[in-house]
Amino acid sequence: IFFRDPIMPELQEVFEGFCSFGAGKGATAEMDNAKFAKFCRDTKMLDKKFTATDADLAFSKAKPAGQRKLTFAVFRDKALPLIAAKKGCSVEEVIAQACGGGGPSSSGTKAEAVKFHDDKSLYTGVYARGGPTNVDKDKQTLAGIVSDHNALTCDVRGVVQR
Repeated sequence: IFFRDPIMPELQEVFEGFCSFGAGKGATAEMDNAKFAKFCRDTKMLDKKFTATDADLAFSKAKPAGQRKLTFAVFRDKALPLIAAKKGCSVEEVIAQACGGGGPSSSGTKAEAVKFHDDKSLYTGVYARGGPTNVDKDKQTLAGIVSDHNALTCDVRGVVQR
């Protein structure tokens, strides 16, 4: 299938954006089923005619046998025409919708401020003194464990002597 050339770099940029979403530095230019489903959701391809199940089926039909991911050529030449056929519109309309939808969107949440966690001046106990340690300073006498106890003297039971 031959498409208009001016829109292809835009479509490839959208494709690569979805491929690399959440992948970190080792992103490849191949799209798996989860990223294809995200592409369909974020570009508003899903409707009554083309559901999430249809997206899974289109991905399965488009990918080469024995492969788990789509390359851009397979995406362009097989997956998009399958979407267009299921939606009952032209491939150009699907491409325009894909390019118009922009890249992937992230809807992560941000934690609220928690007074006793965020304000270190309110820390108590061991954490006010820098936190626990698992490195003993003196393994024979275990002096490292009680070294930060304000140099208080204690009897055998651990009762502070004043």
